Amino acid sequence: MPYLAEISRANPSCFVFLIDQSGSMQDPFGSLTGTKTKAMGVADAVNRLLQNLVIKCTKSEGIRDYYYVSVIGYGGRGVGPAFAGSLKDKQLIAISDIGNNPYRLEERRKKVEDSSGNVVEQVVKSPVWFDPVAYGGTPMNSALQTATSIVVKWLAEHPHCFPPIVINISDGESTDGDPFQSAYDLMTLSSTDGDVLLFNVHISSSNHQPIEYPDNEAVLPDQHARLLFSMSSPLPDYMRRLVGQEDIDISYNTRGFVFNADLVSVIRFLDIGTRPSNMR
Repeated sequence: MPYLAEISRANPSCFVFLIDQSGSMQDPFGSLTGTKTKAMGVADAVNRLLQNLVIKCTKSEGIRDYYYVSVIGYGGRGVGPAFAGSLKDKQLIAISDIGNNPYRLEERRKKVEDSSGNVVEQVVKSPVWFDPVAYGGTPMNSALQTATSIVVKWLAEHPHCFPPIVINISDGESTDGDPFQSAYDLMTLSSTDGDVLLFNVHISSSNHQPIEYPDNEAVLPDQHARLLFSMSSPLPDYMRRLVGQEDIDISYNTRGFVFNADLVSVIRFLDIGTRPSNMR
């Protein structure tokens, strides 16, 4: 069965995150006002995910390079690496380099229980690797082609790896042509362990409930949602089990797609979509 390759320093895997940075990402999630924008929420979610990946890969002797990660932004500034600071312009980065080179540390307030069981507010420092951007159009087609070039090179060097996972986060339609063929080209790449996985997250612009992990395009309300569904990989067995544990109905046709995602859905999707099946 595919998607069983062990992830180790000798046989690492990779993640590619495609982040919509178009002008509409300046809007708030859903119909709420006075809250963080979609660009801010997505940046927070991905920065938090990077921190969690660093923690997962940290052992007593340091950070082990189980993963290499690319964060690609696409919007009015074009398509390119989204990391800031010393990692700026780097396309695919070892998780140890990410962990050791945050752009900055942000102070945040977190509610925790003290030794007496009372809830207190604590100031914690959280690493930030990239900032929110919202400007211009949505060159999704070019972003998928960039991801394909990254993955092709990765697979040439790591033919037996756990297949790369590409997660596209967007709130709008592609403005540089139909992205289906580019998505198809990406999803038909493979290692000896299985096909590359492409997952899509449509960011909410309304107050409608998210549709998470559908198995049929008939439940989706418009042509754009159905296109993103068709551009999303079916979930491997182990991911279907993880989704089922979240009390979400699943089937063998369930795909890695969320329509009209709110911030909670984005965070949950990223967590499930980046959990390994077999990390040494």
